[in-house]
Amino acid sequence: MQFGRYYEEFEVGAVYRHWPGKTVTEYDDHLFCLLTMNHHPLHMDAHYAQTASQFKRNVVVGNYIYSLLLGMSVPDVSGKAIANLEVESLRHVAPTFHGDTIYGETTVLDKRESASKPDRGVVSVETRGYNQDGTMVCVFRRRVMVPKKEYAATTVPEGVDPERPSFPEPR
Repeated sequence: MQFGRYYEEFEVGAVYRHWPGKTVTEYDDHLFCLLTMNHHPLHMDAHYAQTASQFKRNVVVGNYIYSLLLGMSVPDVSGKAIANLEVESLRHVAPTFHGDTIYGETTVLDKRESASKPDRGVVSVETRGYNQDGTMVCVFRRRVMVPKKEYAATTVPEGVDPERPSFPEPR
């Protein structure tokens, strides 16, 4: 299985559907909130959400959904990245709830060779996240710097497959 792409392997207009999806649990949401110190009761307090919010239930924190989609896109988009350069836009367009399953897809918007370094290029993509009903919940655009294949081949020692780690022979 390929992990990431070289610059030449990206085509403007290509769509990568990320698999598998992820069902978001209450535990996932609460752990992410606690790790990031986001203690808003809309995410953490079921009674508050039921009595004081329009949704009448906890809403999954948006940054978790963004992070989940970003992670889902790594094998298809940034697995070979030199650097993630920019997230130029991020929108949460519908709420996600505990028990929803998130699926992602990414479209290649643009690509350009680096002006200063011939061994790399910059790829612009848009990633969209959908729930199990097909409702878009999150969309973001980012730019990723990736190596060119011909230059990557010159930096890998002979006989080494950069796609697979090598392990010492067992004794």
